[in-house]
Amino acid sequence: MTTPLVVGVSVAAAAWGGRYLIGAWHAFKTQPSMPRVRRFYEGGFQQVMTRREAALILGVREHAITEKIKEAHRRVMVANHPDSGGSHYLASKINEAKDIMMGRTKGSNSPF
Repeated sequence: MTTPLVVGVSVAAAAWGGRYLIGAWHAFKTQPSMPRVRRFYEGGFQQVMTRREAALILGVREHAITEKIKEAHRRVMVANHPDSGGSHYLASKINEAKDIMMGRTKGSNSPF
């Protein structure tokens, strides 16, 4: 006598659980997809670029290794290259940031 009652309660619990999961899935799918981190530097530029600003532009740490700097420079340049609709000004700032991070400029404020 109790077996049909247990089966009925189990089926009802499974149905409620399924209904909850479907509702949670729909709520998850309707959320706007927002990036969790900023991919590129959004701020304005200073008169004289510092090593900190160069690192922000390239998206690396101030004391990054050469390979990371080159890879970051390539990634940012692909996104902002003048031949693919980017700005000449932004491309020059990206190249300047790479030069400062690599230590190739006269006026770089690097501790090395």
